[in-house]
Amino acid sequence: MSTPPQNHADLATPLKFAYWVPNVSGGLVVSTIEQRTDWSFDYNKKLARIAENSGFEYALTQTRYAASYGADKQHEATSFSLALLGATEKLKVIAAVHPGMWHPGVLAKFMITADHLSNGRAAVNIVSGWLKDEFVNFGLPWLEHDERYVRTEEFIRILRGLWTEKEFSQAGKYYNINGFTLQPGPVDVPGRAHPEIFFGGNSTAAQATAGRVADWYFSNGKDLEGFSENINGVLAAAAPVGRKPRFGLNGFVIARDSEKEARETLREIVAKAHKPAVQGFRDAVQEAGASTKDGKGMWADSSFEDLIQYNDGFKTQLIGTPEQIATRIVEYKKRGVNLFLTCYLHFQEEVAAFGRDILPIVRELEAEAARKADVELVVA
Repeated sequence: MSTPPQNHADLATPLKFAYWVPNVSGGLVVSTIEQRTDWSFDYNKKLARIAENSGFEYALTQTRYAASYGADKQHEATSFSLALLGATEKLKVIAAVHPGMWHPGVLAKFMITADHLSNGRAAVNIVSGWLKDEFVNFGLPWLEHDERYVRTEEFIRILRGLWTEKEFSQAGKYYNINGFTLQPGPVDVPGRAHPEIFFGGNSTAAQATAGRVADWYFSNGKDLEGFSENINGVLAAAAPVGRKPRFGLNGFVIARDSEKEARETLREIVAKAHKPAVQGFRDAVQEAGASTKDGKGMWADSSFEDLIQYNDGFKTQLIGTPEQIATRIVEYKKRGVNLFLTCYLHFQEEVAAFGRDILPIVRELEAEAARKADVELVVA
């Protein structure tokens, strides 16, 4: 059993909250249960405004090109993110992108422009890629698992270099940058060196890459022990190079008046699973763990039921009454979580309810945890 990294927990800083942008059809569970969620821009524009007025600081736009996990339609992530930035005032929007489909210099330039258009609210999530058909059918090279992370690390180092240095150069296996300067640079935001770089992956190679180069590490849904084990791998890679990445955790929220009602909703989601779509997704993603040297990776230990929420969101167990969910959220904070990436059946209604019913309890419990640890909770 892993030891919780209590010394890593930041009890002085309030938790941050994000939501998955539903820019793909079918909602966030692969089930025929009713999901009052829509992939259109009009729906998402309203959702973004609800979220920023409900205490959410971030939104993450999904990236998919080929139909998968039952989502047969999808908007492109960077353009959709830019539109959401233009529709909001405070929300930071994280666009997910694939190395191998983008050149890092082109992305760096795009992100600088998005940053200026949004007054410093643009961020990026680097996705190494797991769906082979997207690359092969586009005629792009497909790299095996660990090699994808070699390319990703070069990609992230170039992003950071082009955002922070003039006449930047980097010679690598996949990219070569020769004395390049991007002008203007990103917006000068206090406390931020450049647009934030998020990165995810549960494999040993992913954890090591995150520790060396990412600002934020996103974890698929995990129980308490699983999360501790996951971030310990990242921290082990970060320590020798003097880095301190922050940690985000995925969780599917089912908040109801009683725990029984919440559990009944989960049972209905599972009972109405779109079995062919879930199985197709399972077949596609099992490669992620199976192809690694040690058998660890995204979805390597995920059951059929877990994969109905395609980022293992049920594992985090944010299911029950607002009080139960808030208590569990703060327990994860004590393990080192800095941000929760949340998803729902009915996004507009439930994001608003999260801000109204759950977030105030979280803040009370955070303050209590800080007092017990003789730490001052610094609220902006």
